[in-house]
Amino acid sequence: MTIRSAPTVLAPAVLLVALLGGWQLYVRLGSVDPLILPPPTAIGRSLVDDRGLLWSNFTVTAGEALGGIGLAVVAAVALAGAIHFSRILRLAVYPLLIASQAIPLVLIAPLLVAWLGFGLAPKLVIVVLVSFFPILVATLDGLAATDPDLVKLVRTLGATRWQAFVHVEAPNALPGLFTGARVAVVFSLIGAFLAEWSGASRGLGLLVEQAIPQLQTARAAAAVTVLAGFALVLFGGLAVAERRILPWTRVATA
Repeated sequence: MTIRSAPTVLAPAVLLVALLGGWQLYVRLGSVDPLILPPPTAIGRSLVDDRGLLWSNFTVTAGEALGGIGLAVVAAVALAGAIHFSRILRLAVYPLLIASQAIPLVLIAPLLVAWLGFGLAPKLVIVVLVSFFPILVATLDGLAATDPDLVKLVRTLGATRWQAFVHVEAPNALPGLFTGARVAVVFSLIGAFLAEWSGASRGLGLLVEQAIPQLQTARAAAAVTVLAGFALVLFGGLAVAERRILPWTRVATA
């Protein structure tokens, strides 16, 4: 670890230890029933004791989230390109997409289960629905931020409209795409988690749904902890991938 990176690692670590210590003390002082808010030590024991159960359910939820986010990226990029080329499509579709984000998942999930069954398909659709919009908006902003004079320059040099898009506008939109994807991965995990409440045989969402009525709140909190840790891994992995694929964004990211 370099001297420069030490504060980056130590600051969140110290804050996390302080929060966990305050949490533990709050429960120990009897301010709240441990069955309602389990202390960090109980959650830690559950992470160890229930590791097999947590892992088997985590792989299901992670697969749903990753599959959904992959489909969301493909769909969002394709639609962003179409909207960028067509003003009519932007005026017709974009307002409907914005309005659709206000529809609660609890209304959509039962319909998807009724149409698609209790398998993987409705979970993937829900993940796509919650992940699609951030990627679309960020990609569109990246395309719109392209210097129009640069596009005119390559057109005067003989490039077609499509070539200008591929070689100028699309690369300029890549940082926005990564930004939208980093936001969407968190939403994708929440979407997969909630989708399992509408009908599933395995998954962290189902595990939490079953644990809470049985007063196994430490197990439920451990499942959420696993989900949160995976969100950090995905977010950090995308940040690393962006720095590798788009090295010119390192200064801006720093």
